[in-house]
Amino acid sequence: MEEDITLGGNIQLSGFRDIDSSSMIVLKKIIGNHARRISELTKKMEILHITLKPVHQREKSEKYEVHAKIADDGKVYASEITERNLFVAVDSVLKKIVNELD
Repeated sequence: MEEDITLGGNIQLSGFRDIDSSSMIVLKKIIGNHARRISELTKKMEILHITLKPVHQREKSEKYEVHAKIADDGKVYASEITERNLFVAVDSVLKKIVNELD
């Protein structure tokens, strides 16, 4: 079982262990910005959980499957996306949840 990475208490990342540190800095910024917006839209955000699953592991043509789930005061919002660019995938999956909450 992969270890989770915890950001700021109520944000958990799974499957991000093999991501290089410079990419993680960008991902944390993307996630942080969306988490701020999500916390404004939710009543009581309990947890934001993002799971990364590499789909195709071929050089220069990998795909990433990203799942995001939010627990807000007993309600659960979830979204998923498959994308070649990891940053676009994480951004898009969180935008879907923001749109659902908005």
